[in-house]
Amino acid sequence: MNVAIIGGGVAGLATAISLDQLGMSVALYERRSSVRHLGAGVICWPNASFVLEQLGMLEELRSVAGRVSAMRRRSKDGQELGLLNIARIDEAIGYPSLSVLRSNLMQTLLRRVTSREIPVQYGAHAVSIERGPSGLKVRFADGTAITCEIVVGADGRMESIARQFVAPGTRPVFQGFTNWIGIHRFERPRFHQMEILDYWGVGARFGIVPVSENTAYWAGGVASTTCHSECDGQRLDQLRNVFDGWPSAISEVIANASESNVRHLPLYDHDSVSTWHRDNVIMIGDAAHAALPTSGQGVAQALEDAWWLAREFAAAPCSPETAMAAFTRRRLEKTTRIMQAGRQLAKTLFSSDPDICERRDRQAEQTDYANMASGMAAAWSAGLPLESN
Repeated sequence: MNVAIIGGGVAGLATAISLDQLGMSVALYERRSSVRHLGAGVICWPNASFVLEQLGMLEELRSVAGRVSAMRRRSKDGQELGLLNIARIDEAIGYPSLSVLRSNLMQTLLRRVTSREIPVQYGAHAVSIERGPSGLKVRFADGTAITCEIVVGADGRMESIARQFVAPGTRPVFQGFTNWIGIHRFERPRFHQMEILDYWGVGARFGIVPVSENTAYWAGGVASTTCHSECDGQRLDQLRNVFDGWPSAISEVIANASESNVRHLPLYDHDSVSTWHRDNVIMIGDAAHAALPTSGQGVAQALEDAWWLAREFAAAPCSPETAMAAFTRRRLEKTTRIMQAGRQLAKTLFSSDPDICERRDRQAEQTDYANMASGMAAAWSAGLPLESN
């Protein structure tokens, strides 16, 4: 069967590798002119590392990633709120938690796609999918079209052609906050312990995630009633205003930021839908189950999708309908729980009510973080055939 994958992000590239390993004929179509580096960095939690190992890529990624050890929560005034031992999560699942710049993750995936000689066409902006007598037809903005037997829609949360075909009328949902994101290289090593720093304020949050002892990616979020990105020249002004007076590590990051290397993004997710496929078109990744970055699981769930989709096709090689239905049943509950958890955490973090934030901080101080680590491990490893390494 020949498969067209629409979208060249993490989900699309990983699915191309996974299906090619299965022996399927795969081609990938990406609307941008080159590989996408949207986002500054990601954490590949242990469930993501499991899939990367199945794809034969975990060791390669280790060479450009850091291994985070803990997440330290603090108030905007520097008061300790708690410490999550990430090593407990890794031990429970049996795989490492790796922090990596998104550009390095994407290049790692792309090198594997290239080495397997999987065709990738850039500048291919898909505008419609149609069911015809000879199969599925995907039309592109330049007037060209392709015909294939299966379409995998890995084309993101915002303008997914696959989602329009499978679940017309559904739209991404703005969740009331925006993020500034960037990368910072400190002059001297700062992260000997490789701890994530997570600062909470009223209606605002700032996180710093090390990928090495002196390099980190960061995100500063703030509650917002509008879903528009700041114009050039205003991005840094608002960032400085929101986080003025926060701890020195944040001040250092912001002081070294520039308009050219900071992005400002309104944050959207999707309401859950129970139907992910129609007429041999299947949605995966953010197109199917976009979650907020507060879920921590966007990349991991995209990778799980890629791995599970290939396994379901292998189980039903002559029936795409059977494979797609089985894939949806397997993935729907877990991804819905993760989406809802991301929404709930965002609601708490970006509350503009000082009393609610005070209660949130006191609850964080009283949290049993060992129990939290066990719960996260159980939730993230659910459904995977794991054996302790």
